[in-house]
Amino acid sequence: MPAGVMIPARNMPSVITGNGNVSGFGTSSSGLTLGQHNNMMEGQLHPLEMTQNTSESEIARMRDDEFDSTNKSGSENHDLGGSGDDQDPRPNKKKRYHRHTQHQIQEMEGFFKECPHPDDKQRKELGRELGLEPLQVKFWFQNKRTQMKTQHERNENTQLRTENEKLRADSMRYREALSTASCPNCGGPTAVGQMSFDEHNLRLENARLREEIDRISAIAAKYVGKPLGNLPLLSSPVPPRPFDFSAQPVSEEMYGVGDLLRSISAPSEVDKPMIIELAVAAMEELVRMAQMDEPLWIASLDGTTCMLNEEEYIRTFPSGNCPKPNGFKCEASRETAVIIMNHISLVEILMDVHQWSTMFSGIVSKASTMDVLSTGVAGNYNGALQVMTAEFQVPSPLVPTRESYYVRYCKQHAEGTWAVVDVSLDDIRPSPTVRCRRRPSGCLVQEMPNGYSKVTWVEHVEVDDRGVHNLYKNIVSSGLAFGARRWVATLDRQCERLASLLASNIPAGDVGVITNRDGRKSMLKLAERMVISFCGGVSASTAHTWTTLSGTGADDVRVMTRKSVDDPGRPPGIVLSAATSFWLPVSPKRVFDFLRDENYRSEWDILSNGGAVQEMAHIANGRDPGNCVSLLRVNSANSNQSNMLILQESCTDPTASFVIYAPVDIVAMNVVLNGGDPDYVALLPSGFAIFPDGTDSRIADAGGSSGSLLTVAFQILVDSVPTAKLSLGSVATVNNLIACTVERIKASLSCDNA
Repeated sequence: MPAGVMIPARNMPSVITGNGNVSGFGTSSSGLTLGQHNNMMEGQLHPLEMTQNTSESEIARMRDDEFDSTNKSGSENHDLGGSGDDQDPRPNKKKRYHRHTQHQIQEMEGFFKECPHPDDKQRKELGRELGLEPLQVKFWFQNKRTQMKTQHERNENTQLRTENEKLRADSMRYREALSTASCPNCGGPTAVGQMSFDEHNLRLENARLREEIDRISAIAAKYVGKPLGNLPLLSSPVPPRPFDFSAQPVSEEMYGVGDLLRSISAPSEVDKPMIIELAVAAMEELVRMAQMDEPLWIASLDGTTCMLNEEEYIRTFPSGNCPKPNGFKCEASRETAVIIMNHISLVEILMDVHQWSTMFSGIVSKASTMDVLSTGVAGNYNGALQVMTAEFQVPSPLVPTRESYYVRYCKQHAEGTWAVVDVSLDDIRPSPTVRCRRRPSGCLVQEMPNGYSKVTWVEHVEVDDRGVHNLYKNIVSSGLAFGARRWVATLDRQCERLASLLASNIPAGDVGVITNRDGRKSMLKLAERMVISFCGGVSASTAHTWTTLSGTGADDVRVMTRKSVDDPGRPPGIVLSAATSFWLPVSPKRVFDFLRDENYRSEWDILSNGGAVQEMAHIANGRDPGNCVSLLRVNSANSNQSNMLILQESCTDPTASFVIYAPVDIVAMNVVLNGGDPDYVALLPSGFAIFPDGTDSRIADAGGSSGSLLTVAFQILVDSVPTAKLSLGSVATVNNLIACTVERIKASLSCDNA
């Protein structure tokens, strides 16, 4: 396959200095491609589009305030060159304005109807199409949202004024009618206190309705912080994107929507009062479940886990229980940990769907907000209510994903104590495709000294797990796959990752350590997108159709094809995904250490072609040395693959480990290491997901002979033309590739274990 044109780096230093000049490297690859010789993969270089954009550090300093720029027009902005410290201090100098063209306004109006809150990347794309700076696009959308809000409030005021006049006229009419009323028996004026039977019933009905309104308003005012009539309801919400992550664009063909999520729409106005009451009850239940111990929670023999006493649960919470559907099982777990993050920052991440789904990308494959019933009060998330959809996963084609439609409610209970709860809305809108019902689940967050937080996580679901492969039955039923322990372990590891990103005291003496803060930020963002792409592409979603290639056992190789079109983060063409999961009689830690170590890479990596692999740069991501992002160089004997670079992230916690990698373009990595935008680096990640096999946790924690569940997955560009048809030869080559990789891993670890 011909290599693409390599764009020279403009005033960018080389990746690594020392024994050799990276600027003198040969070709590199943006992803795995199918070669035509010896069934090996060759690197394919994809041209990168370099654009001059406003720096992220400048944009990050500007908050996307919904209520600023109220005096600006939606069709004009201040010229960027005449703002801030660059303004001429002379008082007689007029401000310069930039009036958008009619074409620019029409294009942005059309985009606004689809997405009134574009992210940084969408603003860059739109600005590039229209010849505007990203900040100009940002200001235009801010002004437009302000105009729409003002117009909405004006319409509401007009409507309320009309209703008020109507009520006043009705009141005058009734008053006149009462003053001229006469007794039907004697014809004289009616006495005070006398009324007809119908009038009596009407007054009783009126009083009952008024009490109902007062009760709902009191609930909203008490738990949400605003009267029900003032809740900011979205009458025409924007349809959610199939995969709602701000960190990367994902085409609908690449990641589809599951059967349940596709059929769900935003809640109606009639449903919203019931949703509020359901969320309030769920919050009360979550807090009690987080704080109660025996007899509600029964500790295990080793004291490391606790189980829910279902009979005690039914007695404690009788009002919220309803019979489980046929075939459903209860999964309940609780875990507590102290993490390195401020409690307010943690709440903000949990209530932001983009940050939440990115932080838990190994568990959440898709997430989107359908409606916002309340944004909270006093400038924070106290009282926030969001109707959401999400798809939860184990990165393996053998475990079906769990789709859920639920409401998320956040409340501050005391100074320094917050709670965030989820509860399914299936009772309000039943669906025959529901396979997972979310009972009140979430976390209690308590402030600790020195910026730490104590998190108590409760995970409680009713699920139909009959589609889970026998290989993963134990780990799913034990709670290690979807339970509270995995959520807390992932949260702890990701908080360490964020802390390392913000660290300023990085020792410069170690060889290969990246000390440039902008370079670290860009490289970690690129690695984050790589991990998200890998995890979301290997799970068994109802939107993905896996095809089994060979065998009937657990070592089946499953493949599927997807198109990549108009996505700067992926090479265009037909992408073939291949994955298999199998059991190894080796501990997860041993498997992880073997796969992440560059010294053992030649034993299993077909791509390295027997060449030596050297770590050129790395970023530590926490206390465990296995949590790091590395830049590797393959010194292959094949001249076409010499000096190829590989971006790799390895991460581990007690519940799961990942080794994910992708070939990267040298020129693009030079840009990234100097703080450039990583969104335009094309990646096709491959790698490994490692889980314990669900045996006794005491054996696994002691480093005993517990086994591992290993998923091997490749994404390979089989044709650079998106409309091309997949050949049987390409499928056979990929099947042989993954089978050979599995055999090499088994042979190496079996010999080592023996």
